Amino acid sequence: MNIVLKRGLPSLTPTKITAQSSHLFSLRFLSSKPSSNYALLSTAAKIADDEDDVTPSRGSSSSVVVTPTTPTLLQPRVVVYDGVCHLCHGGVKWVIRADKDKKIKFCCVQSEAAEPYLRACGLEREDVLRRFLFVEGLNAYSQGSTAALQVLSYLPLPYSALSTLWVIPTPIRDAVYDYVAKKRYAWFGKAEDCLVLQEKELLERFIDREEMMRRGQDL
Repeated sequence: MNIVLKRGLPSLTPTKITAQSSHLFSLRFLSSKPSSNYALLSTAAKIADDEDDVTPSRGSSSSVVVTPTTPTLLQPRVVVYDGVCHLCHGGVKWVIRADKDKKIKFCCVQSEAAEPYLRACGLEREDVLRRFLFVEGLNAYSQGSTAALQVLSYLPLPYSALSTLWVIPTPIRDAVYDYVAKKRYAWFGKAEDCLVLQEKELLERFIDREEMMRRGQDL
């Protein structure tokens, strides 16, 4: 039985995802890495089997039209970071101010919403607490100093010009990054919960905003 989507599915390249919906990104991710995440597989199966979302196609009696549901679990260009770190939170606020086109989204690693991103990249929370994670798209993610430069490359000028720091060898960049990361709590402080709860105007850019808002109501 053929399945026709009301919205066409444009092809996605392995290394770059631009303005695609989070639903399409999730489905493409599943088709290329079918064993990466049981939760994602269950979500996709539920969408495909939901009779409420399936209606007969006018063009063919053997085809059905599936109405996409939004959003699902994975989105492109997501920064997963230590939400209780004052230094990290300051960096996130700086990126939000600079990112006028709102290309970058954020997620506290302490939230449940971070789980599918960690599993998709084969990482644990401790890995992200050492080096923050930037998930650009299908099979494309980076950590630490490389992730910082990748984020900068998406910002408008003059900020994107800072990505020219690629010329610095990775071992040197990562050595500086790791040293600051180890000292960040002592130098800048640490909160009891994700700092974005103290600045709710920033939640618009967070994929875990609903979870954060619920936590804020419980405090």
